[in-house]
Amino acid sequence: MSDLIVIGYDDPDNARRAYEQVQRLQQDFIVELRGLAVVHVDADGKTHVDTPQRTVGASAAGGALFGLLIGLLFFVPGMALLGGAIGALMGKLNKSGINAEFRDRVEHLLTPGHSAVVIMASKITEDRFADAMRPFNGVVLKTSLSDSDEKELAEELAGAR
Repeated sequence: MSDLIVIGYDDPDNARRAYEQVQRLQQDFIVELRGLAVVHVDADGKTHVDTPQRTVGASAAGGALFGLLIGLLFFVPGMALLGGAIGALMGKLNKSGINAEFRDRVEHLLTPGHSAVVIMASKITEDRFADAMRPFNGVVLKTSLSDSDEKELAEELAGAR
């Protein structure tokens, strides 16, 4: 089971500091990351994503799945390369915790000028994580993916390539 956490911020600098804090929390074993990104939507509405290479995915499939989720949640260019597979993947997402309602909430969180830290965690010490992130004053959206949902999405993604 993985938790997908999106924490929205009005200020990109604050989001960057929160992103760096999550990396420290991983070093302190408070969170075990499967993926981490900071997403910023500039004044023109263009989405920018930054991911630390050493953090994303314990495996190639995990990294690809996290990349897919980032692409679908934030409409990152390049997702069109999957072509018709997007419909099938969206169907699988709708059956998981990343349904249309969750995606809509993420979309409303990230308007131009806003940023978010996106975390996919396989393990998390929730009270310590929340205490460490509280000073950054973000808006938290959270959902979970069961192991079977993750496996199905990874298989669907592998078949789409």
